[in-house]
Amino acid sequence: MEILIERCCGLDVHKKSITACIITPKGKEIRSFETLTRRLVDLVDWIKSERCSHVAMESTGDYWKPIYNLLELEDVKPIVVNAQHIKAVPGRKTDVKDAEWIAKLLRHGLVQGSYIPGREQRELREIIRYRRSIIEERAREVNRLQKVLEGGNIKLSSVASNVLGVSGRNMLEAMIQGESDPSILADFAQKKLKAKKEQLKLALEGSLGPHQLLMLEKQLSHIDQLNELITELDEEVERRMTPFAEDLKLWIPFPASVSEPPNKFWRKSGPT
Repeated sequence: MEILIERCCGLDVHKKSITACIITPKGKEIRSFETLTRRLVDLVDWIKSERCSHVAMESTGDYWKPIYNLLELEDVKPIVVNAQHIKAVPGRKTDVKDAEWIAKLLRHGLVQGSYIPGREQRELREIIRYRRSIIEERAREVNRLQKVLEGGNIKLSSVASNVLGVSGRNMLEAMIQGESDPSILADFAQKKLKAKKEQLKLALEGSLGPHQLLMLEKQLSHIDQLNELITELDEEVERRMTPFAEDLKLWIPFPASVSEPPNKFWRKSGPT
């Protein structure tokens, strides 16, 4: 079979170790390395000393990312391959190690690399995914708060569309401070909610025990912390997206206006 890559390396990546197989015109050599940063640097140095031009690895969880990030900085082309593609290639012998098999396939041009975005885009994606997870956590905490209110038969959500709006928040703060009179609590209603005062009085006739008030206090505090974190992440994403502003305008689908600021669009759709 034709050799397309004279000097190459196959990596079998795991959580705690990496098995590497380098194949050159002199033959093959297999070594194992821990995944600590210093050992990964040793692995990269070995790959460079053998003058490998390409390194292939399976896309196993997130374990490939640290070594990929290091190789990306060197004059070596890292390739991440779908594990199912590796398994689908026929001809493997049972006694051949994964790293050796990957190296052999790479040497003969039989692996197809997955698309890996550039470092800046990868970092941006990670931040946006983290932001999304925080938003989901905030939603879960709001649901927990709603359950506490329901446990005390406080039906605020039946009248107010947003229990954490200005009116709802003021009512909750008053409850935490010890206020339980439905008429007084209903007086915190603002804007359109003022027209529903009588409904609010009925909805607020429940009773919250000390432990429920404690939970409400902690939940509101947690939600505030999450909101602050989301704001900080928003600012960081906007800063990192500035270089892509023109590209983003081309990406915005109709009917969104291309004159909209990039941050307005990604907050609505959230690129991943």
